[in-house]
Amino acid sequence: MQKPEWLKVKVSQEELKMMQHFLKDMSLNTVCQSADCPNIGECFARKTATFMILGNVCTRGCRFCAVDKGCPQPPDKDEPKRVAEAAWRLGLKHVVVTCVTRDDLPDGGAYHFARTIEELKKIPGITIEVLVSDFGGNDQSIKTVVKAHPHVINHNVETVPRLYSMVRPQADYRRSLNLLKRVKELDDSIYTKSGIMVGLGETEQEVVDVMKDLRNIKCDMMTIGQYLRPSSKHIEVAEYVTPEQFDKYKKIGYDIGFKYVASGPLVRSSYHAGEAMNRL
Repeated sequence: MQKPEWLKVKVSQEELKMMQHFLKDMSLNTVCQSADCPNIGECFARKTATFMILGNVCTRGCRFCAVDKGCPQPPDKDEPKRVAEAAWRLGLKHVVVTCVTRDDLPDGGAYHFARTIEELKKIPGITIEVLVSDFGGNDQSIKTVVKAHPHVINHNVETVPRLYSMVRPQADYRRSLNLLKRVKELDDSIYTKSGIMVGLGETEQEVVDVMKDLRNIKCDMMTIGQYLRPSSKHIEVAEYVTPEQFDKYKKIGYDIGFKYVASGPLVRSSYHAGEAMNRL
């Protein structure tokens, strides 16, 4: 299936290489690179990136994701400090930190997240957003991250419930909803955020139902973007959703009470995340 014009983006190779060299020198991973994000050129040109901690090898095999799968290395104890140093050197005002899923760790990497948040808090005036895994449903892990008190805790439900067995068989829709619900129960002052991909074969009503499920657990922000197939090994694109449909989803999101909705073909969960914080 040929990509429509609205999904074709230009990348500044010079800016891209500069950021790649910087991140390599800092021995840091980004989801921008590991997940083949289509916005990498724009974000790197603006000197922004979503740091990916706990390595670049995931213990799960979701069929939409470009991140490598396998047996990851133990957590790098110096990584939290390097993330904070990189954020300071880049002059970031809003920092997004995500991770690979670490089912091999008893806490799923929650303590490592907490340490990274603590290091970032040493930078004056910065806001912190973490995009976490489901921690296997471990409530203590959720508590560990909440106690570190980032400004935003993001966890993507990724797709509609009907497609979970096909798209992300090792995950569970209700478990993901429960994580976001627990964050609000533990600390209502933390903003919650979630996102889904469309173009996998879902219906409009299924997307709206997910949006309502998220609002029912007081989720504050939502992102909706087009699924793009990373390689022939990944699940196929069922359709390219039109910009007009994304606009419709955005309107519905605001109508049902989200504080912020980003909906568009190239939207990803951390795309322009700093701007979202400024609007809250």
